[in-house]
Amino acid sequence: MSSVTTDKQAAALDPAIARAIKSIADETPEQETTDGFHLVIDALKLNGIDTIFGLPGIPITDLTRMAQAEGMRVISFRHEQHAGNAAAAAGFLTQKPGICLTVSAPGFLNGLTALANATTNCFPMILISGSSEREIVDLQQGDYEEMDQLAIAKPLCKAAFRVLHAQDIGVGIARAIRAALSGRPGGVYLDLPAKLFSQTMEAKAGKASLIKVVDPAPRQIPSAESVKRALDLLKGAKRPLILLGKGAAYAQADADIRALVEKTGIPYLPMSMAKGLLPDTHEQSAAAARSYVLQEADVVLLVGARLNWLLSHGKGKTWGAEKGPKKFIQIDIAPTEIDSNVAIEAPVIGDIGSCVSALVAGLGSNWAKPPAEWTGAIAERKDKNLSKMAQTLAARPSPMNFHSALSVIREQVRQRPDAIFVNEGANTLDFARSIVDMYEPRKRLDVGTWGIMGIGMGFSVAAAVITGKPVIAVEGDSAFGFSGMEVETICRYNLPVCVIVFNNNGVYRGTDVNPSGTPDVAPTVFVKNARYDKLMEAFGGVGVHATTADELQKALAEAVASGRPTLINAVIDETAGTESGRITSLNPATAKKK
Repeated sequence: MSSVTTDKQAAALDPAIARAIKSIADETPEQETTDGFHLVIDALKLNGIDTIFGLPGIPITDLTRMAQAEGMRVISFRHEQHAGNAAAAAGFLTQKPGICLTVSAPGFLNGLTALANATTNCFPMILISGSSEREIVDLQQGDYEEMDQLAIAKPLCKAAFRVLHAQDIGVGIARAIRAALSGRPGGVYLDLPAKLFSQTMEAKAGKASLIKVVDPAPRQIPSAESVKRALDLLKGAKRPLILLGKGAAYAQADADIRALVEKTGIPYLPMSMAKGLLPDTHEQSAAAARSYVLQEADVVLLVGARLNWLLSHGKGKTWGAEKGPKKFIQIDIAPTEIDSNVAIEAPVIGDIGSCVSALVAGLGSNWAKPPAEWTGAIAERKDKNLSKMAQTLAARPSPMNFHSALSVIREQVRQRPDAIFVNEGANTLDFARSIVDMYEPRKRLDVGTWGIMGIGMGFSVAAAVITGKPVIAVEGDSAFGFSGMEVETICRYNLPVCVIVFNNNGVYRGTDVNPSGTPDVAPTVFVKNARYDKLMEAFGGVGVHATTADELQKALAEAVASGRPTLINAVIDETAGTESGRITSLNPATAKKK
């Protein structure tokens, strides 16, 4: 029998009883409710996530409005891929998963490139996408932007989840956060069907359903045996080398890494995004003698670096294979990474901070530094290469070449070591890696493991939003084309980003000719003498056309000092580039010619 008394039933009762029932009803407050929109927002905020990168549209437009109303920062882009790249960069910089929010189907697919790239680079990121209802997708009934997004995302990320009920939103977000951060970090997909957002539940129960994730990336202590094995191998080395990867930068174990390098006295070589863990001007840096140390080292300690294509898989001429095999020590949180290309003599499995700390603790007071013959040979080659580089950088050709333009940027970064340096392109990237010194950790963001173009503006926006520091984005004109429209985003949020487009009229260079004789230009050639600076001016930023190193120097200094959105169109000699930059061997036709 129902315990609810209707108005008709109340009227049939004794008047006094009816009045009492009505009084009780009037005094009983209605149950406060919440909905899926607010549960998503509350779950993110509960876990210390205060920024969303995305692009509004059906079915997540209201979610972006409500998130902003609830005090979250919502940075809206012009294309989801760049919002995703921003989220990935935010994850790398903060050790918290960056959040990218997209619409269904096409928007989801646009964000998927960034998600896959984040996973490959071990950046913690969560792609949250609205989607069609399961019952329609499963029967393929033709819903608006219908797509089985979860199935598509699964092979391309670390984990993928779908939430169907409001009471499970807390669990879904908690699982996504833990998956993104635990072990080897990476990208996670979270699927939120449209009708989830409008589901309601009692507010108290909703609050109780949320989860604050505790210790999502716990320390993983290496075994004592593995630490001893590694130290014994280093002790017996005549030509040891420490190789730092971007994983070492992500770990934020800066003090321990510095202690390991300096206490052992071992020369170190930073991969591009590890530059600045110790200043590139540090006396133990072997960056200026890279080819020599890779070929000659007998024992190599890998810290947050993988022996992938960027390191020639640990094989071949790059590693002096003709002189015999090397012995490798590898610190990695994933045991499955060990022996992926070559035999690893001494694997040290655990988080980088714990592993490096254990190695430092095991050094003892009587650690013998590397032989002077080894360090002296490196110093000799460094001095020779740096002197040669200095002469090249001092030249001021007209038009500028890559070296003369980058020498200006190098000096500005030296003056502002706190600035974030974003870099992409072919020649623009390759030359900048060796020319622009970094002085502080996590100040260089670039194309990473995949070498993917188009990260520039997304990374720049994230760096400016997350750190508040000046951002100097050095872009090849081809690379800039992938994300150039996001200069409007930079202007809209008035971010302290200076974009420098190295304009040499094409991909690699602007000199290719169409051999067929038809009017079409060659596939690698762009509009000659394009004025990219006008694009920034169109949205209210500062545009500068620089044809000399002096003009570039003046414009860059003013941009960094002012903090205003700026784009410098730096005119580079169109003949200065080389085919495929420094990875010509990966271009089959060019490699065959050689």
